[in-house]
Amino acid sequence: MKASKRPIQAVASWLRRQPPKVKAFLAVVSGMVALVFLRMVVHDHDNLFVAAEAVHALGIAVLIYKLSKEKTCAGLSLKSQELTAVFLAVRLYCSVVMEYDIHTLLDSATLATTLWVIYMIRFKLRSSYMEDKDNFAIYYVVIPCAVLSLVIHPSTHHHIINRICWAFCVYLEAVSVLPQLRVMQNTKIVEPFTAHYVFALGVARFLSCAHWVLQVLDTRGGLLTALGYGMWPSMVLLSEIVQTFILADFCYYYVKSVFGGQLVLRLPSGVV
Repeated sequence: MKASKRPIQAVASWLRRQPPKVKAFLAVVSGMVALVFLRMVVHDHDNLFVAAEAVHALGIAVLIYKLSKEKTCAGLSLKSQELTAVFLAVRLYCSVVMEYDIHTLLDSATLATTLWVIYMIRFKLRSSYMEDKDNFAIYYVVIPCAVLSLVIHPSTHHHIINRICWAFCVYLEAVSVLPQLRVMQNTKIVEPFTAHYVFALGVARFLSCAHWVLQVLDTRGGLLTALGYGMWPSMVLLSEIVQTFILADFCYYYVKSVFGGQLVLRLPSGVV
């Protein structure tokens, strides 16, 4: 067992010694390799979006277990859950009035469970809520997302209000995890269930990003035209990439911790 850990520990030690630019380059290369692998293995790239939804649901299932069995919400950000509920509610509205499909049902189920999590944190398990650690000012993300959605939104045939709402939920989803990362940054120690949940979010965001990137490649840019003209198509892709890279650093330390056999994830200074 020790012998199997040595190569991983050697690679991790080498990565820690590298400057930020090298780490960023390696992260980009790793992402490109993963995209090539997914393109070769997954023939219907729409399945990546379904997989992203499934992994997100799995992460929420972990939260439900933590709250119902462990009877504690320590380490969870109420603000992140509330931001998630907001963008899901807006996206559900857009889905109903613009393109009712299977994703409408998926968003409905996800919104219902997210509201349950919020209820548990706010009322049933309030005593274990780390309010002093959950100190991210959400207006720092809500207001810029609202302003940006007014300026850059789809140019489709839908009503202007629906198009602005669509843009708002895309932008807000990209940054909704920031309060959760702030809680982990403040505590430095992340218990297993919270770590599993955030890692599931990271995987879901990567699969969703891979879905969009591969769809653009498969259609040779045709998907961007279908989304409209102007800066909106680029902002959709940028939002997917941003939310993937926001969680990339945490996912690295999560995998390193799992391979190291650590049940509790300890984050070094500067992470997330």
